[in-house]
Amino acid sequence: MDYKSTVTAFATIVMISLPAGLWAQTRADDLLDQLAQAENAEIAQRLENQLFTEWSKSGSAAMDLLLKRGQDALAVDNLSAATEHFRALTDHAPEFAEGWHGLALAYYQAERFGPAMEALERVLALNPHHFAALKGVGALNEQTGNPFLAYEAYEQVLQLRPHDSEVIEAMKRLEVEVKGVQL
Repeated sequence: MDYKSTVTAFATIVMISLPAGLWAQTRADDLLDQLAQAENAEIAQRLENQLFTEWSKSGSAAMDLLLKRGQDALAVDNLSAATEHFRALTDHAPEFAEGWHGLALAYYQAERFGPAMEALERVLALNPHHFAALKGVGALNEQTGNPFLAYEAYEQVLQLRPHDSEVIEAMKRLEVEVKGVQL
């Protein structure tokens, strides 16, 4: 018997037998591993796009529609509609991290920093590897005068996503304030 065929058949059986949510999580974990090892920013961006596609799968067409409507409202700066869609999504699917992430973005753009941080905390409780939420925690802490917490959050982002030029710049900006001047 051909070893390669046996392994392929076994992998197919395992994938078919996994529940959809577990398969998506396995796929997301694999993409996160690849992202941490990405050789350059272009490869990293491709992996990030795939990862966001995986994270955006709620398992419910209705919840996916609320997510899409919220994202569309954010794209045109309709913060009121975006907030409504994301609140409905988080009410009906409180375990869906992307709903909370969308809500955090809507609150942040509306300069409601307390609720934005609360929503980001929910994202990270559900998905501790959500580098966009960690980046948001860093940005909020930087903006509200907490450079040490911002720096820590940015460090965590770079562990997951080492090619983030915005985070690298933010860390350079905060480094003297956080670590002091080297003699």
